[in-house]
Amino acid sequence: MEAVRGGAGTIVVMPTYQEADNIGVTLPQLLACCPEVDVLVVDDDSPDGTGAIAEDMARRNPRVHVIHRHSRRGLGPAYVQGFRWSLEQGYDLICEMDMDGSHRPKDLARMLSVARGDAHPGLVIGSRRVRGGRTQHWPWYRDLISRAGSWYARTALGSSVRDMTAGLRVYRADALRRIDLGRVRSSGYVFQVDMLRRVQAMGLSVVEVPIVFVERVRGSSKMDAGIVLEAMAQVTLWGLERLPRRT
Repeated sequence: MEAVRGGAGTIVVMPTYQEADNIGVTLPQLLACCPEVDVLVVDDDSPDGTGAIAEDMARRNPRVHVIHRHSRRGLGPAYVQGFRWSLEQGYDLICEMDMDGSHRPKDLARMLSVARGDAHPGLVIGSRRVRGGRTQHWPWYRDLISRAGSWYARTALGSSVRDMTAGLRVYRADALRRIDLGRVRSSGYVFQVDMLRRVQAMGLSVVEVPIVFVERVRGSSKMDAGIVLEAMAQVTLWGLERLPRRT
């Protein structure tokens, strides 16, 4: 598969909504573990003051940047806005990471080593579903839903990636520049599947690195039935779009 190359500079895009209890813990851990990265917080006007906390941290640390959005418009649009800002600033590695503490900074550090390696993959995924990867403290039903969702997306889209919905990722900037971000309409967690299928459609290499995904200990998950149904419906449509090309 084709690889892409970039220059220098790494940023972690972290969308937030109602993460006041987590941001003061997660950001310092990330900045200490990965001293070479900057962070962009994209806050959806959190009523609990997450955005204000992020702004205060940015004033005290030049590695922290903040975008304030004036309504809650979903995960996908937040990432797209963060990607565009990061590309404009000239970063060559652009990462996704949750603010809730589910993603461990030390796993991201290993992924960055792979992204900077000789293979120069277009996308590195922090995977729960390859050898060495796992979830921690998840209830059985949530793990089952996640596994079933990845299996369905993988089957419908003809992908070999094991963790289709993974949210800890490292993109090369050149890969993101080749995607028409204005055409990415996915808003919920299906955004991860959407971006993955676009990267693979361009023939760019995708590498899965095993991680441990830890259940959050503060706050509540944003996952609900509506997000799951949106993902199933959209993946089904994408799968149907592939049918003419296989006949």
